[in-house]
This record gives sequence, C-alpha cells and structure tokens, in this order.
Amino acid sequence: MKITGIGNAIVDVICKVNDDFLTNNELTKSTMKLIFDEKEFKKLLSNLKIEKTVSGGSVANSIVGLSQLGNKVGFIGKVCDDDFGSKYEVGLKNENVEYFYSKKKEDLPTGTCLILITPDSERTMCTFLGVAGKINKNDVDVNAVKKSEIIFLEGYLWDEGSPKEAFDKAINNANKVAMSLSDQFCVDRHKPHFLELVKSKLDITFANEKEITSLIEAKDFNDVITFAKQINKLIVITRGKNGATAIHGNEVFECDVKKNLKIVDLTGAGDLFAAGFLHGHVNNLSINESLEKGTEMSSKVIQQIGARF
Repeated sequence: MKITGIGNAIVDVICKVNDDFLTNNELTKSTMKLIFDEKEFKKLLSNLKIEKTVSGGSVANSIVGLSQLGNKVGFIGKVCDDDFGSKYEVGLKNENVEYFYSKKKEDLPTGTCLILITPDSERTMCTFLGVAGKINKNDVDVNAVKKSEIIFLEGYLWDEGSPKEAFDKAINNANKVAMSLSDQFCVDRHKPHFLELVKSKLDITFANEKEITSLIEAKDFNDVITFAKQINKLIVITRGKNGATAIHGNEVFECDVKKNLKIVDLTGAGDLFAAGFLHGHVNNLSINESLEKGTEMSSKVIQQIGARF
C-alpha cells in the first residue's frame, strides 16, 4: 500500500447560495463551522437546494485523487450502518480505495458536510460530524498502517480524547506520517497540539499560508521559512495567487499558479493539491515535480463542481 488516509468520513452536500444566506445564518465566508446540534443542522439543510451529493471528507478526497493517479491506497474513517454510510463505502470502493473499516449501527448518523458555494466560487462549510468525529484507537487497523509507506492524517479529525488516541496509535505504528492542518479554525482551536505534531511527529505537513502563519504566529512569510528550516521537516504550503512553496532542510522550492483558469468551485483545491504532491513523493519525483503535480491537480478540480474528478 502506498498511502492510507485516516480522516473524517463525511458525505458532502453541495449547494449554491448567495452572500445573504451566509449573513442571515451568521456564517463566515471561506471557513468551516462545526455544528453540534443535529436539529440545527437539519434546519439549515431544509432551506437549501441540493446541487450534488458525494462521499467526501478532506483526506478521503486526497486518497481518491491518489487512486485516480494509479496509486494503491486505503482509507480509515468511521461511518454508521445507515443509508449515507452505505453510500460512503460504495463510493470509496468504486474509486478503487480499500476501506479498512467495518460499519455498524451507531448512536449517531454518518457525518455530513454542507458545502455552500457563493457566486465568487468561495466555499463555506457547515459540518455535522455525526459518528465520524467519534473515531477511536480500536477503529485504526494497525496492519493497514504498518503496510503503508505513508499515513495521511487530517487536522479536522484531531480532538482531545478518543480521536487523539487514534492519531497516536497510527503515528506510533507508521513508517512515515503526513498531515494537513485543514483549516485555520482547527489551528486556532488546537494550536499547542498542532505545533507539537509539526515539530516532533510529522514528516510532511500540508498547510495554506494563513494556517501556518497562525500556527507559529509569524509576522510574515520569511518567519515561516525560518521556522521550517529550523525543524528540518518537509513543509508544503499553498499560497493562493502566489502559488505553492515547499521547504525541506535549507532548501526552498516554489511553483507558480496556473493561468487563465475558469474557476467554478474552490472545494477540494487543497485536498487535490496534497494528492498530487504525495503522488510525486511516493513515486520518487523531485520536490519541484511534486509541487507541479499538486498544482496541476488543484487547478483541474477548481474548474468543476465538487472535490473529486
């Protein structure tokens, strides 16, 4: 197995909205809001017209991208034995992803994420984690982890208690560990823990510029480069219109954005960038070539609706 992802098993529900909808529901554009009340989530959903429903989750999207590039990959994520859970499992298997989890009846339903796309193509997410966020160490298949060249974790999944124990079990049995910081919301919520992970536990960290700047409380991007050189790990950063940067040891690698794209939906840009980069990494491409592959994948996905090809 090249890569096994461990992440939130979430069914994405994609909807187009105007900016007023975000304002009226007190949502901040381009961020992810966790909703803990199932009734609140259902009320929000009842006011929306669904464009598309697809098996999702950040790392799962990356893993599917890796599979589509021809890599042997697997995924661990918790679903309930319900309609969405069954659809989720079938969705992964249809993409040639080995699913290392046996679903069963749970107290909570399968997780769902509303992806609200405004006319400027920005996406704002409202996530009801359901059972996805209740992953524990017993859900982590140690054999799958040990047989993978890399395990890929997502910041969205990290939390105190059982999810942390699941992370620790995976990290302690892994050959190599990559993780996405996922969202500034996650970084701000778990800053000391994420900082410790980046410094001590991760071989590869994926972040956007806002996330990594917030994590280390940097004044500017030069501080980020200095930090990355000091810890001597591979840090890969997407920078919007400034392209992407990777820092490894004392070397800094850069890749420009693709020009003249017809941007439709930014959902999954980071997920598919990570897929492209990891594809390069596990297939012995150079860091520059891996950045190029990540940029190519993210450029393709933002010209369509949804986070999967």
